Amino acid sequence: QVQLVESGGGLVQAVGSLRLSCAASGRIVNVNTMAWYRQAPGKQRELVAEITSGGRTNYAGSVKGRFTISRDNAKNTIYLQMNSLKPEDTGTYHCNAPRVQYYSGSYVSERSLEVWGQGTLATVSS
Repeated sequence: QVQLVESGGGLVQAVGSLRLSCAASGRIVNVNTMAWYRQAPGKQRELVAEITSGGRTNYAGSVKGRFTISRDNAKNTIYLQMNSLKPEDTGTYHCNAPRVQYYSGSYVSERSLEVWGQGTLATVSS
């Protein structure tokens, strides 16, 4: 019904930059908060940044001042501009939308969905 598709990962040297994108598609009524999480090998998934439809943002302390999250509401797409990358930023970056309102048949579903993307790998070499 609703999908999140990430793109933009890759291999980059330390202090370099990457820009990730995540597009939501499907029978969407409304997507409020969208977020980026990352999971490094052997570690738990952690929140990197999140943004509301109104543009309010929140960042993990480890990425403040280096990463910028933004969104295009018309496209239901968020971006993560990652600058001054460090090897510890390596991981699989997953897009998340915790409460998606969607159409069920001809009606707006009374329930909301939490949706995760499949992830995109970002590798930062030293």
